[in-house]
Amino acid sequence: MTTTSGTTDSGPVSIASNSSAGAAGGSVINVSSLVSQLVAATEAPKQALIASKTQTNTTNISALGALKGALSTFQSSLASLSTTSQFNAQTASSSNQSVFSASIASSAVAGSYAITVGNLASAQQILSTGFTGGASAGIGTGTLQFSLGSSSFNLTVDSTNDTLAGLASAINSAPNNPGISATVITGTDGGHLVLSSTLTGAANTLSVTETDGGTALQPLTYGSGNTANYSQQAAAADANFSIAGVPYTSASNTVSNALSGVTLNLLGTTGASSPNGTSATLTVASDTSAITQNIQNFVAAYNTLQRTFTQLGGYDSTTNTAGPMLGNPVLTGIEGQINATLHSLVGTSTYNTLASVGITSQKDGTLAVNSSSLQTALSTNFTAVSQLFSNSSKGVAAQLNSQINSELATGNSIDTYGKTLIAQQNSLTDQSNQLNDQMTALTASLTQQYSALNALLSSLQTTSSQLSQAFAALPTVQGQPNA
Repeated sequence: MTTTSGTTDSGPVSIASNSSAGAAGGSVINVSSLVSQLVAATEAPKQALIASKTQTNTTNISALGALKGALSTFQSSLASLSTTSQFNAQTASSSNQSVFSASIASSAVAGSYAITVGNLASAQQILSTGFTGGASAGIGTGTLQFSLGSSSFNLTVDSTNDTLAGLASAINSAPNNPGISATVITGTDGGHLVLSSTLTGAANTLSVTETDGGTALQPLTYGSGNTANYSQQAAAADANFSIAGVPYTSASNTVSNALSGVTLNLLGTTGASSPNGTSATLTVASDTSAITQNIQNFVAAYNTLQRTFTQLGGYDSTTNTAGPMLGNPVLTGIEGQINATLHSLVGTSTYNTLASVGITSQKDGTLAVNSSSLQTALSTNFTAVSQLFSNSSKGVAAQLNSQINSELATGNSIDTYGKTLIAQQNSLTDQSNQLNDQMTALTASLTQQYSALNALLSSLQTTSSQLSQAFAALPTVQGQPNA
């Protein structure tokens, strides 16, 4: 007879790693780790897709911003070319800078004008008789009224200012002084009060009147019929001059209303006995140097814009890299419209295209300027070149300026595309938030499920252990020997 043993060597294998122990068998599953892995596996592909779309959308928003900035920068170069008044930059020159200088506005008309200056506008200055005692000499008290032309102010002379120096200081600091300056000159015969007008012109004469009813300050008064107390050092006078033989007078030596669009700054006189000669010539002419620079700035600005077009919408075969707006209808539409304008015909003159004035396209899409051809065009037919750029309906710069204004306006392609991108960005943010909420809910659900399973497995493990112990305690059953 043989005997067999029913003893079990070990219980079920636990798959727990480092969870807290149960009552008997301990935790079977590491719930936290398992749930974390399951949630990560569920979330990763969805989050990666959202991240990829977000990156693409962010790149598109940045590219659109670059396009808007490039268009605005280019548009700034059009300001000096897009209207006839701005394009026709002019310069004013004087044949004799000691007689006059000149500046002009856009309304000035080209031409040459003879200028004669009989006398310059001047301001009056008067010098009082001497006061014994100099600057500190007492002058009495009372009230004086100082007048300059039609304006005047009153000044009280009292113990605080009853000297020549005190009076001069009070005049200069008077808050309603219309333009009278005062100082004191001291000589061998005493102190002298000097009154000077800061305003030129025959109408701006000085007068001083005592208004207190007394005569204490009478030695300081001056005016028509009362000139004994002062000597006139300089008279109040108007400028007397002529332009192309037409006489004109001005209270100021700066004259802006005698010749349309021209401001003259009179500096000296002319005449038979004048060292400046009998006349000087004002010449108003097109400033081709400034115009040339404006055109060169336009070309440079366009080339910068073209390079931006290439960066945004081109393809680099060397690096196999596409621009962020490759094939984008917003970019291609704007680029096509601008290129069409650059190559348009304006008028019927010989100079009716950019190429005809020396501005030609290069292989890379940029422009180049032939300075010699441009100067020839400007000197041969300035009006045609001006119209090529600034004609209000067809001029290249005028059209480009209008097109860019339109493209950047609310409701047009750039604005609409920008709003679409922002909406997409907001939607992707919402999707990311929703995914986070979903994963939080999934984490809670799985944790609950696997915690319950863990508890069940732990209970089964405990039961298994108890049964194993019970079986081990049973007596060994001996078998009967074979007959």
